[in-house]
Amino acid sequence: MHLSAGTYRVPGIWTGKNNGIELVNPAEYFKIILENILECSVPHSPRQNNADWRESAVVYNLFIRLTTAFDHNGDGTIASEPLACGFRETGTFLKAIALLPYIKNLGANTVYILPVTEIGSQNRKGSLGSPYAVKDPRKLDPMLDEPALGFSPEFLLKAFAEAAHILDIHVVLEFVFRTSSMDSNWIQEHPEWFYWIRDHENTCNFGPPHFDPDTLTWIHEMVDRHEMHNLPAPSSEYREQFVTQPVTVHEKDGIYKGTAKDGTLCRIASAFSDWPPDDKQPAWSDVTYLKMHNHDAFNYIAYNTIRMYDCALENPEYNNTSLWNEILDIIPSYQKLYDIDGAMIDMGHALPSELKKSIVRIARENKPGFAFWDENFNPTPEIRDEGFNAVFGSLPFVIHDIVFIRGLLNYLNKTGVALPFFGTGENHNTPRVCFRYPREEAGRNFSIFIFTLSAILPAIPFLQSGMELCEWHPVNLGLNFNDEDRALYPPEKLPLFSACSYDWENCNGLLPLNTYIRRILDIRKQYLDLVLCGETGSMTIPYVSEPELFAVMRTSDGSSLLFIGNSNLYHTRTGALEFSMNNISLYDLIGETSWPIREHKLTVTCNPGQCMLFELPPEV
Repeated sequence: MHLSAGTYRVPGIWTGKNNGIELVNPAEYFKIILENILECSVPHSPRQNNADWRESAVVYNLFIRLTTAFDHNGDGTIASEPLACGFRETGTFLKAIALLPYIKNLGANTVYILPVTEIGSQNRKGSLGSPYAVKDPRKLDPMLDEPALGFSPEFLLKAFAEAAHILDIHVVLEFVFRTSSMDSNWIQEHPEWFYWIRDHENTCNFGPPHFDPDTLTWIHEMVDRHEMHNLPAPSSEYREQFVTQPVTVHEKDGIYKGTAKDGTLCRIASAFSDWPPDDKQPAWSDVTYLKMHNHDAFNYIAYNTIRMYDCALENPEYNNTSLWNEILDIIPSYQKLYDIDGAMIDMGHALPSELKKSIVRIARENKPGFAFWDENFNPTPEIRDEGFNAVFGSLPFVIHDIVFIRGLLNYLNKTGVALPFFGTGENHNTPRVCFRYPREEAGRNFSIFIFTLSAILPAIPFLQSGMELCEWHPVNLGLNFNDEDRALYPPEKLPLFSACSYDWENCNGLLPLNTYIRRILDIRKQYLDLVLCGETGSMTIPYVSEPELFAVMRTSDGSSLLFIGNSNLYHTRTGALEFSMNNISLYDLIGETSWPIREHKLTVTCNPGQCMLFELPPEV
């Protein structure tokens, strides 16, 4: 196919240039990038295939359909269908391959990819549907190909993984094992893997069970005490909406209905957020929960059947064995087909512990250095003992207040950090930092503050794609949003469900953070052993005379690193810290300037969001 030059627009920043646009011939553009990647290939690539890479991971999070989307023809929209030239404006594997040198230049050595599997059509949200509405976990989303190439998305994912490995970048995919789409390819052959409800008027508004305030208090108290025996069940009226197996399935126009053994007509039950049991998040109308257990007394969807699990379900005879076996084979098949290096388990906190352990064990039999990350908020020894290497953690949920950050770090200092957590101020389910702080450069200032702080914690630096561009538009309204946000951003305006792109051209009118990010990651690499130490007492918070100047001292094996950052995003702040040493200077590794300690005090002045890092002498 011949394509004339100048018909296809790409952001200059993708190839290391300044903001703005380049007009290119797409075939030539991608050909040059691919050739440059291949020139990096050497025999016996130094990419680490053992477990060591997991500790030094620096993650760039790709939602391929969004991250590499761009208005290539300049008409002001992102087309859902391919352009006349055969290339797409929505993100694709080819464009993700082309972005790999950019990702590497940021300082990342690992890409974490949100689900890329085929998406269901029933109750589809937005124009494209949610990547969590998995129609078939073994088939990839056909929208991730480039029709001009004539290659399948499966072929292109293999090419992506190979290109990443050439550049010494590890590939981690997110897997969805807890839910599927409402029109899953599994339904017809395995109706016993799903929850079915009566198909009549009374169930047309199916939703979560209601618990009165006293019962809610009782539930929380039992779960907090880890007492899972006889957890309070939903009302009998709620439970009686569900029918038992066997169910005979019939399909019409892509909609699955069923008939129970007694002749009752039924349909798949849609999902909802179940924890806390009175969670106000909108229903997950496009997905359904998979049925992990077969037990007549627990034939319903609620917190005690899909997340907390009543102890009565621990007996292996109640395991939905055929479903478990299918799930257990998915990651090994991706290891074999695509040579991936790790997995993030979506809703890992809602999978039976024994199933999670088996998923980890079987995958590691094939690849001992395989990484497992859990979408869990607490880096506990229990999750580590299940075989996981990191958890998402709670940092993005407390960053809006320095008091909460201080409380979290004090807690981790006392308990120790059993597992690394993601060092980030945002992910695709939370507000972006620049969404929280939209005024002037406040969002950019706080992005600098929270990224630098995260880089010296026992954490995995995590770059939500677009963060470096000061992107503010939310991807999804998962957590920490309010009703006003939900009114402003329906699925049609959210990138998780509809065609959107980042402001790659102008970076929202702000200076991108690429150079700063690389600088911080280079410093972190020099002190990696100290930074990764999660022992108790390794993370203290010194007193600073100015409350808005936040300090953290990292100490391990006689070495110390001091972070000081201004949490005020609008005003310069000056404050002092006291030391036993005197009449010496400390060198700021970021600003590359010296600051004197006089009369046992270090007095610093920080601009809004500015951070400093000092290596301290042993006598401190």
